Amino acid sequence: MDGLQPPTDASSRSSKQNPRHVQLRRESQQKGDRRPPLKLSHSLLRDVATRQANKSVDDPKKTPNQPYEQSPLLKHNKKGQDGGDLPSDSAAAVEWNPYEATLQETKSSWYLMLLTLAIGGLQIAWSVELSNGSPYLLGLGISKSLLAFVWIAGPLSGTLVQPYVGLKSDRCRSKWGKRRPFMVAGAIATVLSLMGLAWARELISSISALFSIPPESESTQLACVVFAILMIYVLDFSINCIQAGTRAYIVDNAPTHQQDSANAWASRMSGIGNIIGYLFGYVDLPKYFWFLGDTQFKVLCVIASLAMFATLSVTFGVIGERDPRPEGDPGKEEGGLLNFFKGLWRSILKLPPQIRAVCLVQFCAWIGWFPFLFYITTWIGEIYVTDQHRENPYMTPTEIDQAYERGTRLGTFALLVFALATFTASVFLPFIIAQSYKAPQTEAEPAGTPGPPGTPNSPGFRTPEMSYVDPRTPKTPLTPHTPGGASTASYFGYQPAHTDDLNVRQHPEHMTFLQRLFAKLPNIEIKSLTLKRAWMLSHILFALLMWLTFLADTTTIATTLVGLVGIPWAMTNWAPFALIAAEISKRDQIRHGVIPPPPTRDGHLLAAGEDPAEGADHAGVVLGIHNLFIAAPQVIATLASSLIFKSLQKPRGTIGDDSVAWVLRFGGLAAVAAAFMTRKVREEDEEGNGEEEEREE
Repeated sequence: MDGLQPPTDASSRSSKQNPRHVQLRRESQQKGDRRPPLKLSHSLLRDVATRQANKSVDDPKKTPNQPYEQSPLLKHNKKGQDGGDLPSDSAAAVEWNPYEATLQETKSSWYLMLLTLAIGGLQIAWSVELSNGSPYLLGLGISKSLLAFVWIAGPLSGTLVQPYVGLKSDRCRSKWGKRRPFMVAGAIATVLSLMGLAWARELISSISALFSIPPESESTQLACVVFAILMIYVLDFSINCIQAGTRAYIVDNAPTHQQDSANAWASRMSGIGNIIGYLFGYVDLPKYFWFLGDTQFKVLCVIASLAMFATLSVTFGVIGERDPRPEGDPGKEEGGLLNFFKGLWRSILKLPPQIRAVCLVQFCAWIGWFPFLFYITTWIGEIYVTDQHRENPYMTPTEIDQAYERGTRLGTFALLVFALATFTASVFLPFIIAQSYKAPQTEAEPAGTPGPPGTPNSPGFRTPEMSYVDPRTPKTPLTPHTPGGASTASYFGYQPAHTDDLNVRQHPEHMTFLQRLFAKLPNIEIKSLTLKRAWMLSHILFALLMWLTFLADTTTIATTLVGLVGIPWAMTNWAPFALIAAEISKRDQIRHGVIPPPPTRDGHLLAAGEDPAEGADHAGVVLGIHNLFIAAPQVIATLASSLIFKSLQKPRGTIGDDSVAWVLRFGGLAAVAAAFMTRKVREEDEEGNGEEEEREE
């Protein structure tokens, strides 16, 4: 058969094709049985393109029955509820519609970059807190013992805020969208907390002056410390609110086959944000931006606030979010914090196997990442101070303080190298790692076959061998895993294959310098290096680098190790989010007949309109739970680090204090456990067997 043909009568919807009537016997599902890749004939695609050519892509009311690749994931309607786009008839619900399958638009690189731009602005604010928060708080008079409790705000906010925001945003029916209200509210709270934190001393002194209390008094200093701690908690909670909404926003607006690419762009934006944040932190800002503040921290907070609002505005202005009100009432929700945690626990138990496996890997991995992120500058600083102490064993307390200040600056420089390495890895790794999910492919027709505007055989469109793209799809070069743009050559606009290759060879004068450069490069994708395997190798690399701290006796070697850690960090910012986002998007499309279900019980239930996860596979809930598995292990890492410090720590400035290095090595052991757990994550071709094995256990 040349391609899937549109159904012509009711017989095409017989019960034999309905998964609800399929007898799910294990012996009938042989391991070698796989659905063939989707191929759609061009005659069918031309009919679809003709019907869709005049439909609006922005107004959901004009196209109520199309899948929403630019829209939030739809809340699954439970049995007996009206509203939404799922048909009530079970036979219609499970029918895989080839017309809708063609509407999975492939997005351009510009689209994905602008979609993930808000991540970069958010990361600038986070890097300011991470690199300058501790010195600033210590300068206010906060003790180190109290500082440890202050930084519990990060794991605590991640544990509470992101699951809560994810759940609430999934149920939100605001005309502004599901995610935008939470992202805007979080941005406003972030700016207010940054400004309050940076000007804490001035604000408290002004209030004290109203009551004739001198600013140097002990009560004023205590009030300043309390206010600063409060602002830290507000800042962490608001940042997590933005992050929860932004991550779900990316899942909502990127097609399934581009979730890898979308999250790779998010990793790049995060890397750029880190670079900008650490670079500004290394420069004497008051010298150049005196009008923004008289201290380094004040100027940094203003720049971070402006960057965050600018990136959010661009993302909101370019990437539209569908009005969720037509989806109908999400149903009543039991109130109260206790009920929220009960619902969260039920959602964790109902997580799909793939998402649960990723979360367990993250739980182990972040026990290792937390010590690195929070103590790496201290480790480099102590290496520098130890070297200085060997050269001058009789340093005065003032000289020791100056040495630690210089060591902290070297640690900040190491973080800048780390951020540059992370960004470089996030750019090039997607070129060599094989994609996880592929878009539906078309079946070629004879060259020159006429078709309506926007069909694959139309002038200027993609060649027949490439994946079908809706007439509305931008025709710009795409990310490495985008069909028609998977090689380094096509990434910059030149496609050396098929008819395009012949045209360019005949007219090389039309090629740009970058096109000529990348046209000479081969396709460097390693087919056997899947996202899962690359993620596993990154855990092993991180563990190895942490145990190489035994050899780091100079700041140069230490900085080199920190820079190399940027490679596994790039994978950590990409792989788990891409795997989860692809799973969420795929399950949502199975519900709406966009793609056929896998030959598993779970897949057939999804296609039949059932909800085996009971709502635990929607974007907001899943990403919130995922962040819970990131935040909770940080508490464990904090407790373990405290025990190590208590056992091995020496007085400040003493030679031979290796306590921080042992904390980092403890993190390396956790990374080994994460690599072992990564084996449970499934590849796309393992999904059928993986779920059956899961159920047998």
